Amino acid sequence: MISIIICSRTKTINDSFVENIKNTVGCKNELIVVNNSENKYSIFEAYNLGIVKSIGDFLCFIHDDVLIQTRNWGNVIEEIFLENPGAGLLGIAGGEIKTKMPSAWWDGGKNTLRLVQHYKNKPKELWCEGFDNSDTVEVAAIDGVFMVMRRDDRINFDQRLTGFHNYDIYLSLKHNMLNKKVLVTSKILLEHFSEGSLNKAWYESASSFHKLYKNYLPIVLNSEYKYEQLRKTEFKFGQIFIAKLIEHKLHWDAIYWWFEMFKLKPKAKYHIEFWKTILNKKQC
Repeated sequence: MISIIICSRTKTINDSFVENIKNTVGCKNELIVVNNSENKYSIFEAYNLGIVKSIGDFLCFIHDDVLIQTRNWGNVIEEIFLENPGAGLLGIAGGEIKTKMPSAWWDGGKNTLRLVQHYKNKPKELWCEGFDNSDTVEVAAIDGVFMVMRRDDRINFDQRLTGFHNYDIYLSLKHNMLNKKVLVTSKILLEHFSEGSLNKAWYESASSFHKLYKNYLPIVLNSEYKYEQLRKTEFKFGQIFIAKLIEHKLHWDAIYWWFEMFKLKPKAKYHIEFWKTILNKKQC
């Protein structure tokens, strides 16, 4: 049985969305909608409420702005987990590297995904890449639009984290910490109707998450990815992240992550430029 858990921004979810799930899931299921119309819960709290209410062997966390095209996708999920006993988490989009420096799941390495993305001002696109030799691929972290996990009493969402971002990277990392594989599949296709953005709240969330869990990162699945290459990748995305922190006036977070960058590469010219920038910004 699959428990489908949704954190809803409205008191009731769209009838067409409910009908889409009902008509496509193809197996025994329950739909658990956590009403978050008054913004009482973070996504971490809302999903934990859903877990407590659920009874299924598999827990499916899904956005309410999607349309699933695949028929009998519930059976597909059960088959994938049956064929992959070491797997604990399944998605439709993910990346092979999760850096120690704050970054999104798609930063740093090869990405694997298949979904239809809608836009406000241009035609929808089918994104499909990374499924070179198989329709199911192991990744380091997945996207939160669609996540399915085996029920495991050791796994829930860390409520020290707040807001509505980075819950997907957290859940991916939690499975990695328990030596459970994280997979993505091309067997399930959905349409996603919101574009999303990395705003100030995302950068605050990413900083908080990576501070808590930096000692468990990075996760690198590509065995050909050498240490020096990884160090360059870490430094690159550290610079990008810090620049965005400064842009959003999150100066103390920027200084925290600069220190991590200094430990990574103490002789880099970047450090002088950083302090010139941060001191100039503080004077403005």
